[in-house]
Formats: sequence, C-alpha cells, structure tokens
Amino acid sequence: MGILRDIGLPGIIVILIAALLIFGPQKLPEVGASIGKMITEFKKSLSSDEEKKDEENKK
Repeated sequence: MGILRDIGLPGIIVILIAALLIFGPQKLPEVGASIGKMITEFKKSLSSDEEKKDEENKK
C-alpha cells in the first residue's frame, strides 16, 4: 500500500470528484457499496486460504 499512503487528502478529493463526474450522483452509492462488498469478499477469501494453510501445516 505504498502508493496509497502518498495520495493524501488533496488526492482523495480529486479521486472523489472524478468518480462523481464519471458515475453521477445517483450511481455513486451503488458503486461504493459494490466496492465494499468486493473488498469484504476478498478479505474472506484471504483468511480462508490462511486457515487452510494452517490446517495443512498441523498435519
């Protein structure tokens, strides 16, 4: 996450304005919700993969 640390507040504001212009105010909440679900599923898959590795190492 090296690049995300360097963005800062002005960069985040620019990204939000660009997203608002691209998707429009009606679609923006839907896009945010779908991104949140995607991140949650990604974290779940990573944790389940780690659990499988731990179980294999115990055997």
